[in-house]
Order: sequence, then structure tokens, then C-alpha cells
Amino acid sequence: MCLGIPGRVVEIHDDAGLRMATVDFGGIRREVCLSCTPEADVGAYVIVHVGFAITLVDEAEARRTLDVLRAMAGAVEGELGEALP
Repeated sequence: MCLGIPGRVVEIHDDAGLRMATVDFGGIRREVCLSCTPEADVGAYVIVHVGFAITLVDEAEARRTLDVLRAMAGAVEGELGEALP
């Protein structure tokens, strides 16, 4: 199963010409490409699919979605490699 997981951008940097970010998924941090969401800035919430931020989402929706995903721990673990805390 492939999921789009919401997370908060905590840092933005350049990696060989690609705009990249460190995104926090409720305690799990991953490197994410921002090429599809050039408007994303530090503090923004994004939906991430296979390492790419594909859209922006508001904080309330991100939190609701993370709560639902915590209830589906196996699906999240398969996508992120570990369960949400």
C-alpha cells in the first residue's frame, strides 16, 4: 500500500540543485524533495508520497490524518519504516 503521509517542514536545504527538506512526521524525521511544492516553507505541512512533498495541507488536517494513521500502525510502518510514536 502506498500512503501520502502529512508532516511538518522543519528545515530546507539545497542538495545538488534540488530543494530538499527535513520533514517531521510526528516524531519521525525524513529527507523529502520539495520540487513538486516550491511554495512550501519551514513550518508548512505537506503530504509526502515516496519521498516527495506532493501538496500542502493545513495543520488541523495534518493532525487529523496522523491520528487516523496512528490507528493503522502497520500501514504507516510499511511506508516510513517505523511506527509513529
